[in-house]
Amino acid sequence: MRIFRTKGDCQACHGWAADGRKMDTQMPDGANLRTTRLDREKLIIAIKCGVPGKAMPAFDRLAYSDGRCYGMTQAALQKLGGLPDPPATLQMREIESVADFLFAKVVGKGPMDRAACIEYFGSEVEACKTLK
Repeated sequence: MRIFRTKGDCQACHGWAADGRKMDTQMPDGANLRTTRLDREKLIIAIKCGVPGKAMPAFDRLAYSDGRCYGMTQAALQKLGGLPDPPATLQMREIESVADFLFAKVVGKGPMDRAACIEYFGSEVEACKTLK
């Protein structure tokens, strides 16, 4: 959760509950990760490589340097319009940690309610008090 909320700043586009309700109106609309159909491997690829044609940045610093992402180089990616810069790059273990967090607390867990919010944060926080 720490990487999701701080270093990756995923909540800016995906929302604090990862439900697609972004935190910053100037940021692109992020997918609702609570309803994603991606499996762990595909989610890791999306975080690592970004999503060409969408506003999802690549969090792997070397993502398009050597063809490791979708077999594309930076030059080929630029022809498609490129990707936005991430707030920070992540190491592979951090990318996997974000994916594990999402599968433990977000993916397939349904809409956020008060009980889910408390379970998500591990205790009742201010954000949970506004939920039913």
